[in-house]
Amino acid sequence: MSETQKKLSLFALTWPIFIEICLHMLMGNADTFMLSQYSDNAVASVGVANQVLNMVVVMFGFVAMGTGIVVAQHLGAGQPRKASEVAVVAMVTNLIFGGLLSLALLGFGESILRAMNLPLELMGDAKLYLGLVGGFVFIEAIMLAASATVRSHGFTKDAMYVTIGMNVLNVIGNYLFIFGPFGIPVLGVAGVALSTVVARGLGLVAMFVILYKRVGNLPFRCLLSFPTDALKSILRIGVPSAGENLAYSVSQMMITYIISGLGAQALTTKVYAQNIGMFIFLGSFAIAQATQIMVGHMTGARDYENAYRTCMRSLRIALGTAVGVAVLFALFRSQLLGIFTDDPAIIAMGGSLILLTLVLEPGRTFNLVIISSLKAAGDARFPVYMGILSMFGIAVTLSYLLGITAGLGLVGVWIAFAADEWFRGLFMLWRWRTRKWQKMSLIDKIDTKKATLQA
Repeated sequence: MSETQKKLSLFALTWPIFIEICLHMLMGNADTFMLSQYSDNAVASVGVANQVLNMVVVMFGFVAMGTGIVVAQHLGAGQPRKASEVAVVAMVTNLIFGGLLSLALLGFGESILRAMNLPLELMGDAKLYLGLVGGFVFIEAIMLAASATVRSHGFTKDAMYVTIGMNVLNVIGNYLFIFGPFGIPVLGVAGVALSTVVARGLGLVAMFVILYKRVGNLPFRCLLSFPTDALKSILRIGVPSAGENLAYSVSQMMITYIISGLGAQALTTKVYAQNIGMFIFLGSFAIAQATQIMVGHMTGARDYENAYRTCMRSLRIALGTAVGVAVLFALFRSQLLGIFTDDPAIIAMGGSLILLTLVLEPGRTFNLVIISSLKAAGDARFPVYMGILSMFGIAVTLSYLLGITAGLGLVGVWIAFAADEWFRGLFMLWRWRTRKWQKMSLIDKIDTKKATLQA
C-alpha cells in the first residue's frame, strides 16, 4: 500500500469534494437565480445553452475522467513519475481538443440550438450565451485535467479552494452586470456569460499554481518522446466513459426536444426542478468521487478485497444521504421553487417533480457510486453498454410515451428518469458483485505488456 493511499479516507476526501461540487453547481445556479430576477425567458435560454455546453464538456471531459483514474492507479502502485507523465499528456490533449470544440461552437452554435427545437423567443439570448461561454470552453478543458490530477493525489481541499474563488468572482460579476450598481451597464445574459468566462480563466491560473506546489515540476519534456502508453491508458478508461456520458447528454437533449413541444413554461420548470434536484444528489456524487479515488489507489496496489468493501460501504452511506436530503427538499419544495419564481403554475408543477425525486434518487445513487468504482478498477465498458440501452430504450422512449402520448407532461418525463436510473443501478450492483473488474486493472495490463516485450 502506497504512502498516499494510507492517508486517504472517505470522509477526508468527500467533504472537500462535496463543497467543491456544491460551489460548482452554485456557479450555474447563481446564473439561474440572478437571471430569474431579470427574466424567466433568460433563464430558459441559458438553461438550454448550458445543456449544449454540458455535452461539449463530456466530449473533452473523458480525458479528465481517464486521467484521474490512471493517476490514482499509478500512485497506488508507487509510480509517481508515471502519474506525472499522465497529467502532462492529459492537459496538452485537452488544450488541443478543447480549442477545436471552442471553434466549433462559435461556428455552429445557432444551428445546434435550432436543431433542439428552441422557441424563437429564446434564441437570441441562448445564441449569445453559447457563443461567449462556448468560445472559451477550452479553459474548462484544461481545468478539468489539472483538477483531476490534484484530486487523485489526495489534495481535494486545494481544488475546493479554487472553486470557492471562482464562485465568488462569478457572483460578483453577475451582480455587477445584471443589477448595474455604480452606473455599470446592465448586460443581462451577456454579463452572466462574461463573468463565467473570467472566473474560469482565473481559476485555471490558480489551479496551475497549486499543481506545481503540490505535485512538483511536471515533466513536459516527456512530450518530446510522446508517452503513448500514458495516452492509451487514459483513453482505455476515458473513451468508454465518454460514450456513457455522451449518451446521457444526447438522451437529455432528445428529452429537452420533447419537452420543448410543451412550451417555454415547461422548459423553465424543467430547468428550475433540475437545478434544485442537483443539490439532492450532491452528497452521493461527492461520496462517489471520493470512492473512485480510493478504489483507484487500491486496485493499483492490487488490494481488491478492500476495494470491494470500500465501494459497498460507500453505497450504503450514499443511499442514506440521498434519501434524507430528498425527504428534506420534498418538505420545503414550494419554498425552494419560490426562490426562483413566483409563477404559481411553475411552483405547482416543479413541486410534483421534486416529490418524484424520492423515488428517483436511490436509483441514481447506485449508478453514481458503483459506476465510479467500476471505472476506477478499469471496468469502463459495461456501464456504457447498459447506459446506451437504458437511456435511449427507457428514458427517451418512456419520456415520449408517458409525457406526450399519455399526456402526463413533465411528470411522465420524471417517471421515465426514475425507471432508467433503477434499471441501470441494479445491473451495476450485479456487475460489481461478480468481481470481474478485478481482472481489468490498468497497471496489470501495462506490466503484462512490458513483460511480453521483454520476453
